[in-house]
Amino acid sequence: MTGPSSNLFLCCTEFMGVFAGGDGNKSFLTDRESRDNNSLVLCFGEMLIDFVPTVGEVSLADAPAFEKAPGGAPANVAVGISRLGGSSAFIGKVGDDEFGHMLANILKHNNVDNSGMRFDQNAKTALAFVTLRADGEREFLFFRHPSADMLLRESELDISLIEKAAIFHYGSISLIEEPCRSTHIAAMEIAKRSGSLLSYDPNLRLPLWPSAEFARTEIMSIWDQADVIKISEEEFTFLTGSNDRNDDNAVLEKLFHPNLKLLLVTEGSEGCRYFTKDFKGRVGGVTVNPVDTTGAGDAFVGGLLYCLASDPNLYKDEKRLREALYFANVCGAITVTKRGAIPALPTKEAVLEFQQAKSAS
Repeated sequence: MTGPSSNLFLCCTEFMGVFAGGDGNKSFLTDRESRDNNSLVLCFGEMLIDFVPTVGEVSLADAPAFEKAPGGAPANVAVGISRLGGSSAFIGKVGDDEFGHMLANILKHNNVDNSGMRFDQNAKTALAFVTLRADGEREFLFFRHPSADMLLRESELDISLIEKAAIFHYGSISLIEEPCRSTHIAAMEIAKRSGSLLSYDPNLRLPLWPSAEFARTEIMSIWDQADVIKISEEEFTFLTGSNDRNDDNAVLEKLFHPNLKLLLVTEGSEGCRYFTKDFKGRVGGVTVNPVDTTGAGDAFVGGLLYCLASDPNLYKDEKRLREALYFANVCGAITVTKRGAIPALPTKEAVLEFQQAKSAS
């Protein structure tokens, strides 16, 4: 991308101008108002407590102390959308304990509908210790044997909430164990029947899976049902076996399926690649001084789904898609400039200010 255009954020703000593109000139505000009752993004999956070292670039064993922070990719995405001014909800299970109720309150405080949350009296809220070592590798240690998020049952689903969703977003961690796996599949089926757009970010965490092969099989078992898929470079290599991150043929031959509307491969600070039935390309990232990369991918997904909820057909128009992806890239970039995932997720005003500062520099 050669640089942000003056109308870069048209697809992602309520108050800016007119679209030009495949649908002809159409007022975004009018279009947004017509979708207000059908723009809910519902995120399904895990929410947990992350314990992060109080100093950076150390192993878990060498960390002098840890501080707790809310975590879980689907929950992060829900908060990210709400911070931007969108409508979001979360479905998942936590323990009926102090941590579980703390997480529910964090969602409520961030204007995320938490009515679909359930509390397990017998299992605890999941815990994860996570650090970014000096060699750049992330290190995880999970405590969930089993944790409450793994025990969500189909009978506990809020079906009416799922049926309201314009977009139903999920990961793959909820596929690891029963009964959550069957619940995940059932929720997807309800959302699909209700006309929701299905959004999938596998969010690979190999230490949680019994084996790499099982992870690959389960992640791909629901692949063909998604309308929008986002993967990282590492997940691209894991799923395709290709070490060439520019291997578009591997993406198209192994990952793109006939019903897929949009496939994204994120490349960290370098931006992302996009693939649709009609076009493909790359949108560059933005330069920042990173402090903590935790939650960057979730912020990206939140930014994209915020745009998609307002303009569900933007993937059909390359110009509008590129604007949305740059907006999502900026969301991710701002997030890495602060510590923690949820505390660092940007507001829409912060994204616009960031873009204006970049344009002026």
